[in-house]
Amino acid sequence: SIKMDLLHSNGVLIIQQLQRDYRAYQDFLNFMSHVGDPRNIFSIYFPLWFQLNQVVGTKMIWVAVIGDWFNLIFKWILFGHRPYWWVQETMIYPNQSSPCLEQFPITCETGPGSPSGHAMGSSCVWYVMVTAALSYTVRWKDKSAVTLHRLTWSFLWSIFWIIQISVCISRVFIATHFPHQVVLGVFAGILVAEAFEHTPAIQTASLRMYIKTNLFLFIFALGFYLSLKLLDIDLLWSVPKAKKWCANPDWINIDTTPFAGLVRNLGALFGLGLGINSEMFIKSCKGKNSCKISFRILCIAASLATLQLYNFVKIPTHTEYLFYILSFCKSAAMPLTVVALVPYCVHLLMRTTEKKLN
Repeated sequence: SIKMDLLHSNGVLIIQQLQRDYRAYQDFLNFMSHVGDPRNIFSIYFPLWFQLNQVVGTKMIWVAVIGDWFNLIFKWILFGHRPYWWVQETMIYPNQSSPCLEQFPITCETGPGSPSGHAMGSSCVWYVMVTAALSYTVRWKDKSAVTLHRLTWSFLWSIFWIIQISVCISRVFIATHFPHQVVLGVFAGILVAEAFEHTPAIQTASLRMYIKTNLFLFIFALGFYLSLKLLDIDLLWSVPKAKKWCANPDWINIDTTPFAGLVRNLGALFGLGLGINSEMFIKSCKGKNSCKISFRILCIAASLATLQLYNFVKIPTHTEYLFYILSFCKSAAMPLTVVALVPYCVHLLMRTTEKKLN
């Protein structure tokens, strides 16, 4: 406990230093925090990659969902505090003179802080994207191509670490995480992504396998929560702390609670399984049009545009259980749209156009 207090107090000093020295970069750091938001995986990264390479897109969803699930379990085990409430409750500062940490609209996360979900989600997904991009160049054999591969390797991994460091700094800057929490998140995300580099079975998973995986993840998480609750250990202990110490009650969002993330991820995985095993996917993404560049570009553009419309769908938060059900449905609809609905519509459009031309 003493060592952890020392780690936290040193972290607070780093946060104060960042908030003083990086004030001019506040907008950029807030933007990088949004870049690391796991929800961008489903609305931006996945639509792009799935239409370019279905293997990579499928792996991306699995990595994101399993990574975020492990993040939830780790958060419940580690009981990590967040800086913006820890400074208000700790007794290590003399005369109750706790340091002043500035808060922002995205500061008041309600779940435990360790490891960082943003850092973990960002590192695992960008790891998948970088390794996928490099897999195209590693096959080059001639000498000039090998040199180009090495330059590409250096460039992409430099971009990877620049993004991860920027996301980590942004999360520390807004007083949502201590430095050790974001570092732990980055390396945990890399480990999850690397594990899926050696799990080819996900590419041929049936709908039954997707449903079984969803049920296992949900039952294990819920069982873990209920088991500890029977032992008088409340795994939602962080929610009242967030509500108590958040500078603005309007910044508290039910979407950041532990179960909200779980439901969102399970919905995305179910939607992917439903889409990949649908007739619409087989007729469009496995048909003759799937090899055409025009088909892929249209699918990317239509998918991104359609998914942005989902952002305008506001789920009511007055009833918690209703929020979780609707959140699951909305999350399932997003990959289903990318995998099946949009490609099928583009397929029908191109087929109709070809008939008219003939």
